[in-house]
Amino acid sequence: MSFYENKILPHIIDCSCSMKPIMALRQKVVPLARGVVLEVGMGSGLNLPLYDNEKIDFVWGLEPSMGMRHKAEKNLRKSSVEVKWLDLPGEQIPLDDNSVDTVLLTYTLCTIPDWQAALQQMRRVLKPDGLLLFCEHGRSPESKVSRWQDRLTPMWKKFAGGCHLNRPISDYIESCDFKITQQENLYMEGAPRFVGYMYCGQAGK
Repeated sequence: MSFYENKILPHIIDCSCSMKPIMALRQKVVPLARGVVLEVGMGSGLNLPLYDNEKIDFVWGLEPSMGMRHKAEKNLRKSSVEVKWLDLPGEQIPLDDNSVDTVLLTYTLCTIPDWQAALQQMRRVLKPDGLLLFCEHGRSPESKVSRWQDRLTPMWKKFAGGCHLNRPISDYIESCDFKITQQENLYMEGAPRFVGYMYCGQAGK
């Protein structure tokens, strides 16, 4: 990784993803996690304080960026949640089939290069009665906003770690044989519309 990706970008992502409105949205889904959890794109561990410790066994933290793992050390020391790191990309999850109870995605699916392969891997490791929990930003249903998202994404992703503004999150999830059982869509308060359209919900196999 470059100096920017390893040293500067983790700080930018940590600051932007820990803003109060974003943490409020995380609060909608993270406490629903149960059993053995796979958190894809764990980053700096911003979700750790939001887990319900009585409902989870431990967390597999999939995070390929060493810069983000370094940022996570402080949050890990303060948390009672047991985290076991996985360092491969989201497209390659080194876990057994049907081995996790919950897959958690928070502001991750926008960045994974091969989102389809990644979601297929998540489905593979999720138990038949497991939950996919998601809180993501993505494509707006408003054509005026989505056109700007399409225009800005090529430049945006160069400086935001590969983040796409225009991914239709629910369409992606359903295209990989997940069934969305609950979803809330909204514009995040205080955010520009091109980056602030949110998808929060849960899905199963």
